[in-house]
Amino acid sequence: MALPRLVTVELLLHASCFICGIVTAASLTIVQGEFAGRCMLYGTVSYNATAQSLGVDGSSPTSLCFFVSVISVFVGVYCFSLTLYWIYTKCIGEEVSRTRLWMNVNLGVCGIFLFFLLVSGCILKVGRDRLCDSILRNSAIKSCEDAQTKTWISPYNGERFYSGLHSAEVAVWVNFFFWMLIFMVVMFQKYQGSEFTVEEGEHVSSSESNPILGRTSRPQ
Repeated sequence: MALPRLVTVELLLHASCFICGIVTAASLTIVQGEFAGRCMLYGTVSYNATAQSLGVDGSSPTSLCFFVSVISVFVGVYCFSLTLYWIYTKCIGEEVSRTRLWMNVNLGVCGIFLFFLLVSGCILKVGRDRLCDSILRNSAIKSCEDAQTKTWISPYNGERFYSGLHSAEVAVWVNFFFWMLIFMVVMFQKYQGSEFTVEEGEHVSSSESNPILGRTSRPQ
């Protein structure tokens, strides 16, 4: 059985959100690995002019990066599970129907994810800017991206810190945009019902609903 068009769009959006979540978590984890597990969001960096190398003066609690990673992974797992559910539904040929209660729950989940993705995006944006400001203020480096080519005092290695944080931030905002689209798609399905009928209880066909509502056809 082919899935309704709006459900197919929702499935593709969830699959895209899964990819974005994995990219965010992986990019942030790689950056942490380059700095011996330290969270460099809102971090401070010093420059040794004699050795022409960069060193880490301060960093944020590891829980800050852990929070962003966990949110991204949780959203990714949810999207992956939901995508598998729709694929399974399509393969076994079950009828696609959702109650209004399920629609409301889905909208609630969208709202929660949008909030946490917004918080994660702001943390990544402001945290990366603070780190770059520290680098530019304390060294002769003209751009934060150029700091990736500089030598870092062991055990730190900043070869990909800027590109990693930038990728994580972009993935979060793309994920946020996709969830906005999912929210609108679910709202359209709830109030328009153009793809399938949504009733307050179990899904029923139009022919079965007449006796329930007391609308029996009169004999001609």
